[in-house]
Amino acid sequence: MKIAQVFPGQGAQFSGMGKDLYDNSPKAKEMMERANEILGFRITDIMFNGTDEELRATAVTQPAIFLHSVCTALCTEGLGKPDMVGGHSLGEFSALVACGAVEFEDALRLVAVRAREMQKCCEQFPGSMAAVINLANEKVEEVCAGIDGVVIPANYNCDGQVVISGELEAVQKACVAMKEAGAKRALPLSVGGAFHSPLMESARIELGKAIEQTEVKTPFCPIYQNVSAQAETDPQVIKKNLLLQLTSPVKWTQTVKNMLADGATEFKELGPGAVLQGLIKRISSAEGIEVTIG
Repeated sequence: MKIAQVFPGQGAQFSGMGKDLYDNSPKAKEMMERANEILGFRITDIMFNGTDEELRATAVTQPAIFLHSVCTALCTEGLGKPDMVGGHSLGEFSALVACGAVEFEDALRLVAVRAREMQKCCEQFPGSMAAVINLANEKVEEVCAGIDGVVIPANYNCDGQVVISGELEAVQKACVAMKEAGAKRALPLSVGGAFHSPLMESARIELGKAIEQTEVKTPFCPIYQNVSAQAETDPQVIKKNLLLQLTSPVKWTQTVKNMLADGATEFKELGPGAVLQGLIKRISSAEGIEVTIG
């Protein structure tokens, strides 16, 4: 039996997140207070009592989800060590801590830089994202390639669900073309910008400087990274993939399939929400593999 720990990305936040951990785990409370110091503001106040609007701000959302996820992974009694880890977009940073590749404080600093620089990109280069439902991956790629302007597949969430990302007008044109190509739906998403697209290039450069100064150790178990969807253990490869992630697609479908092929029998989603559980269920069912998901 092999256990995979997986960690959610942006969008999983909710008011009250992490309060139970803070109240019931001295270790989690210590980690959260340390995060308040590192970030320079009391993110716990927003996590526990903030409005939806306050929690949606990228500079808050990303460190909040990371903090909740990592505290869950490190402070839950009886959880045990995973045999493999992976995270969806932002969740990859949580996974790096869970497998021992990056220290908690170092990863939090990286997440803070990532959030700040992505927010700058959103303001400087207005973009959009849209979910394309029931259209083959290859067709989504083909349609994107035929649109004038920047638009690419950004998230391969599961078979039949791909998120595209890019310039506002290009995404709008692509949505029309996706429906003409046979998509059941092409729905614009309420997001702040064009994540995992070339519009994030300036954020990638700044994050790269921070990653270069961060120690990445050999993890005690493989991490399946978004860019490659492969099991990685080499610190230099992990660093390279972490940097490429900002402007490259999240290969979540491929990641889960590779985890299944490598013997994963149980998936534990650690952090706010249960979005990944639903995606994993669809992917594993399509593969004809029965797994425990929770």
